[in-house]
Order: sequence, then structure tokens, then C-alpha cells
Amino acid sequence: MQIGLIGLGKMGYNIALNLSNHGHSVVAYDRSAELTAKIASENGIATGNSIEAVCRQLTGRRVIWLMVPAGDIVEEVISSLLPHLSPGDILIDGGNSNFKDSVRRYTTLKGKEIDFLDCGTSGGTSGALNGACTMIGGEPAVYQYCKAVFDDISLPEGTLYVGGPGAGHFTKMVHNGIEYGMMQAIAEGFEVLEHSEYDIDFQKVATLWNHGSVVRSWLMELTANAFSKDPNLDSIRGVMHASGEGKWTLETALDLGVPTPVIALSLMMRYRSQQADTFSGKVVAALRNEFGGHAVEKKE
Repeated sequence: MQIGLIGLGKMGYNIALNLSNHGHSVVAYDRSAELTAKIASENGIATGNSIEAVCRQLTGRRVIWLMVPAGDIVEEVISSLLPHLSPGDILIDGGNSNFKDSVRRYTTLKGKEIDFLDCGTSGGTSGALNGACTMIGGEPAVYQYCKAVFDDISLPEGTLYVGGPGAGHFTKMVHNGIEYGMMQAIAEGFEVLEHSEYDIDFQKVATLWNHGSVVRSWLMELTANAFSKDPNLDSIRGVMHASGEGKWTLETALDLGVPTPVIALSLMMRYRSQQADTFSGKVVAALRNEFGGHAVEKKE
């Protein structure tokens, strides 16, 4: 399939490569001329120097994948695309948009005869390149038209149509809320180890726990990776930034009357980390850097 891809950040660049590696014809663009030029050097990927140029290169029923940060920039990109789209064209938002925004965008675009799918994308930068986990919401017929794309870029059994408009981003939001709690639990455990009287090798313990223990996981593997690079995480500050999805999960849970104390406290700890340096904060900051390439704050 021919696919336009807008946004070549850490995830978008690798999604473009993943699509191309599976035989899809990719036309890519980023507002950074440097990133657009960089991906132009990759085999099988065409580029445009503007959103309009991307649309001109797509034929038939256009499919355009957006991989840009949530919020105003999604609105800006969609507004820039609309004059160059035709009825029946499909926009896929693969970023971390709020599901309420996705429902609104679906409704607005439907009124203009443009189809819309919301795709929650998990797996970090390595998953974006080698096989992601995707959660898709939208009209079933539109999903079926694009199903092969999601099947190709995802791991086996790593993609699912989860429901109507907004369901993909809703499911990814809940996923990220769970992620907050899991990372916080790992971080707090290692802070207890760090405060103990024992001279424990954190990297070896994380590796051990990933071989047969109940808590084995990709996050534990990434914990071991982080400690292998910096045994005591001395080079970074324990500042844990938040993408916003933990907050949205908590707000939604409150709206639904669902108690989510672990997610709530893990979110509060992220806010607290911006006021004081903690070892658990270092662990979560290191984990976010490991799976998503999120920046860490270095000690001066």
C-alpha cells in the first residue's frame, strides 16, 4: 500500500522504515528539513518537502499516517492536510492523542467525508522498527481497508481492532496508566535495595529477576540495561517527566468511578520527582529513556 507519513521523530522515523521493510510505498515528511533529508537516504522511502507535496505523490484513496505529538500540532497538521484531501481518504493518528480529541476529530472529519482511525502504538522505538503493539479504533470498514498495514508493522498477535472511534487511543491511555504503576513499583523496589545495608549489584539482580521470576518482563530487561550503562545511575537526576496519559487515565477513572490508587500514586510521584531527587525517580527516568528515548536530566 502507498502511505504518506507525517512526523519523523523517534517513533515516526522507525514506523516509516518498518512500513518500507514490509513492502509498503512510503512518502515521508517532517517539518525538520534535516530529518526529511535523512530518511530520503533510506532505501525505498520517498519524501516531500511539504505536506502538500506528500499528498501530490499519493494516488487513489490516500492513506496518511500522523506520528506527531499530541495536542495542537495534530490540529495544525490536519488543518494543513484538509485542502489537499479528497472524500474517502484516510487519516491515521498513531500518536498519543487524548481519546476525546480523537472522537471529536473523527466526527469533524466525517463531516468532510474524510475517514479517520486512531491507533495506540506501543513498544517503544525498537517496536516501531521491529514490530509494534497496535490498538486501533474507528469504523470497522475503514479498519479492514488498512488492516494489512497494522498486521505488517506489528508483532504476531500484537495488533487488535478494539472498537469504534477513540477506542484505540482510549486503550493506549489505559495501557500507559498501567505502565506508570509498573515502572513505579520496579523503581521503589530498587530504592529499597539501594538504601539497604547490602552491597547489591542492581544490574545483576534485574537480570536475575528476568530469568524465571514472577516479575520478569521487558521493563525488567530495560532496568538491567540501564544499570549496565550506569551501575548506580549517578549521571542522571531522578526527574520523571510525564506524557500526560497517566493523568488522562486517572481523570477518566474518576469520571467512571473506578478506583485506581496505584496509577494515582505513581502519577503523584512523577510530580514529586520534579521537586526532589530520588533513586526511584532515577530508575523511572532511566526506563523511559531505555524504551522510548525520552530525555533524562543529567547531573551537572
